Amino acid sequence: MTALSFTKMHGAGNDFVVLDGIRDSLPDLVPIASFIADRHFGVGFDQMLVVREASGDADFRMQIFNADGTQVEMCANGIRAFYKYLRDAGHTTADEVRVETLSGVVIPRWAGGEGLEARIVVDMGPPVLAPAKIPTTLGDAASDGPVLDVPLTVLGETLSVSAVSMGNPHCVTIVDDVDGFPVERFGPAMECHEAFPNKVNVEFVEVVSRTHLRQRTFERGTGETLACGSGACAVAVSAMLRDAVDRDVRIELRGGDLQIAWAGGDNSVFMTGPATTVFSGTIEV
Repeated sequence: MTALSFTKMHGAGNDFVVLDGIRDSLPDLVPIASFIADRHFGVGFDQMLVVREASGDADFRMQIFNADGTQVEMCANGIRAFYKYLRDAGHTTADEVRVETLSGVVIPRWAGGEGLEARIVVDMGPPVLAPAKIPTTLGDAASDGPVLDVPLTVLGETLSVSAVSMGNPHCVTIVDDVDGFPVERFGPAMECHEAFPNKVNVEFVEVVSRTHLRQRTFERGTGETLACGSGACAVAVSAMLRDAVDRDVRIELRGGDLQIAWAGGDNSVFMTGPATTVFSGTIEV
């Protein structure tokens, strides 16, 4: 048995176990991810974040594991928690750092506040709209996109969906009542739909006004979560492309709010939101 030190954190209810691979020598995490993720016998998490030394043009590297042990490209709520952990653990005092992920380098910036009031702005880079790069078979594979309001047959019903990548793939569908929509039934079927060769994060969205959207998310390899930051960015981008909202919009998630701004074109998407430390401890694995 090995005693593994961890920190439990969350960003708008999207919760994480953070492991420090710079400070500690870590075991192979793939076979123990599901145990640590178990909310009855382990710690519980939506994703597990691992601090690593950067291997390229960045200050740090972030590994992201799902509960099933698979690694994913990006987690926007996670990058805020990751950056707060770096500051709290004394790895950096910088107000901005470059973090290497499987989807490229992401730049979080400190926006002030302490404790529950800590806020972080993340430069998420420009959205990826070309179908082949999302990737999805929806739309014209040879085009630069966007993939907007395309029919998708799921469980015998035809939904109108949009597809965007924010370093990881997202499928967005507008619904009349996000609370009443059967996410638990459609989420798994859409996640594994053949139109998305790498599977997909699924966002169900209700348009409240031009400055306010409500969102529920079914994440790849995890299930429904209380928040998804990259999903909120994808939701905002697809809604802005459809001219359903303004260029700066509040996304209401089940675990809290995120503010998403995008000027359009090749400009970066900027996400502002909270990051909170819950507790630290050790677990025997």
